[in-house]
Amino acid sequence: MKVHILDDWFDTLRGLACFDKLADHDVTVWTDHEPNPAKLAARIQDAEALVLFRERTKIGAELLEHVPNLKLISQRSVYPHVDVPACTANGVMLCSNMHSDTPSYAAAEMTLALILASYRQIPQQVASIRAGDWQMGVGRTLRGRTLGLYGYGRIAQAVAGYAEAMGMRVQWWASDDGRARAQADGRTVAGSREAFFATSDVVSLHVRLKPATRGIITADDLAAITPRSLLVNTSRSGLIAPGALEVEVAKGRIHAAIDVFDSEPLRDTENPLLTLPNVLPTPHIGYVTEDEFDLQFSDIFDQINAYASGAPIHVINPEVAG
Repeated sequence: MKVHILDDWFDTLRGLACFDKLADHDVTVWTDHEPNPAKLAARIQDAEALVLFRERTKIGAELLEHVPNLKLISQRSVYPHVDVPACTANGVMLCSNMHSDTPSYAAAEMTLALILASYRQIPQQVASIRAGDWQMGVGRTLRGRTLGLYGYGRIAQAVAGYAEAMGMRVQWWASDDGRARAQADGRTVAGSREAFFATSDVVSLHVRLKPATRGIITADDLAAITPRSLLVNTSRSGLIAPGALEVEVAKGRIHAAIDVFDSEPLRDTENPLLTLPNVLPTPHIGYVTEDEFDLQFSDIFDQINAYASGAPIHVINPEVAG
């Protein structure tokens, strides 16, 4: 098959072991981002299979109607950036593995890194010494503090293990089902949603973004967080009500460490999430490691080979096969 890979910005995939799975295909790798659907369609006119890097490119009808050779879109995890009905209408199968056996340890480690960097003022201290100064302030210790994990999934459970090893107390909040599973596993679940936010020194979000969870973190939730506490989001920006976090951090009352944004790539240098000193922003790198890529794209390339052999896997819109 003629396979086009989008948005491999650092040309990483060709150097990974999983890339050998595409040895029998004609592969084109695009290392820049083309947001214009018409220009992107011109690029991938001969593509039979399209590989996506998470949500880096939105796939809608405007693109799909102009790539007549395209039969398969292969990716991993959730797909809010893909117009599934438009895929189906244009005879394009979407395959995405939604049930990985292992958590994203890269995302879990990134969460811990953001917590440590925020509490110990690492970016500010580095900037200070590079500017010819010495210490710029006094950090805080994590041991003995409470980490509140919102969402009871595999990544959150990995983060909990790291936090407990550092001497933090861990408490949970989640959906009804998630809280029930946490309690069955002997975890500490907050007595109420309000208590969860009010008694956590660090609140970290670990929930999949879908219609039911969009905006699930409200302005009232953020207002309930105690002063100087830290909100960490390595999941999805859409989990927080639009504008609510910007308003709350602008008050200077809480801190935030944010790896995800409403618009990505974020180019708005005036955005308060980039300019305020109580916010630590990173450019959606939670999953950006060679090891994580090799794990994820191994699944993706398996989907391509399965489709090519006539037995597709991880199919989101099976009516296309019919």
